[in-house]
Amino acid sequence: MIEILTALQRSLSSFGRGKVWLYIIEPGLLAVLFMVGVSIAFLNYLITSFVEQPPMTWIADWGAEWLARALAALGAWLVILSASYLVAILLTAVFVLPRLLSHVAATDYPDLAKLGEDSVVASTWNSVWAAVLFVVGWVVTLPLWLIPGLGVFLPLFWMAWLNRRTFTYDVLSVHAIPGELRELRQRKAMPLFGLGLVMATLSYVPVLGLFAPSLAALAFIHYCLDSLRQLRRGAVVSISADKAA
Repeated sequence: MIEILTALQRSLSSFGRGKVWLYIIEPGLLAVLFMVGVSIAFLNYLITSFVEQPPMTWIADWGAEWLARALAALGAWLVILSASYLVAILLTAVFVLPRLLSHVAATDYPDLAKLGEDSVVASTWNSVWAAVLFVVGWVVTLPLWLIPGLGVFLPLFWMAWLNRRTFTYDVLSVHAIPGELRELRQRKAMPLFGLGLVMATLSYVPVLGLFAPSLAALAFIHYCLDSLRQLRRGAVVSISADKAA
C-alpha cells in the first residue's frame, strides 16, 4: 500500500511540469468527444433495450416501472462509460504512454538503464489484445450484474485488470529485460492490480473519469520504474542470458 501511495504522490509531483498536462489531456478530450457522440446516438436505444429485458420487465410487472427505467439508464451509462474508457486507454497506451514514459524516465529515473526492447508493434499488440480480452470478459460476466452490487464492482474489476495488463507491460518492456519483466509481474501482481483499481475508481467521476487512463499511465510509470530500480539494487540480474534468449 505504501508503494501505491508513493507512486500516486510522485504522479502528483509530475504535474509541476507543463508537458505532463498535455500528455494527460490529449486522450481524455478525444474520449469525451467519443462519449458525447455515442450518448447522442445510442443512449436512448440502450435504455429501451434494457427496459425490455429481464429483470427490468419483472421489476416493471411488480409495479415499479420507474425503478426498472432507472436501472436501465444506469446500465446504459455504464456501457457507454466502459466503451469510452476503453477508447481512452487505447489512445493512451498507443500514442501517449511512449512520450510520457520517455519524459518521466529522463527527469525522475535517469539512472535506470533501458535494457528492454522498445517495440511499437509489441506494445500495440499488447494493448489491442488486452482490449479484446477486456470486452470478452465484460460481456461474459454481464449476467452477474443481476446480483446486487456486482453491477458496480464488475466494471471496476475489468478496468483495473485492463490498467494492469496494458500499462505494466508497456512501461517495463522498454526498461526491463524479459527476466525482470516476468519477476515484477509475478511479485507485484496484487499491488499492480490495486493501483489499477484505485485509478479505475476515477472513471466514475463525471468528465474526470475519461482522463483516468492517462492518470493511470502516469501512476504506473512511477510505480513500475521505481520497482525496477529496487529490483536491480537488490539482486544480480543475468542480462546476457536474457538478451540471448
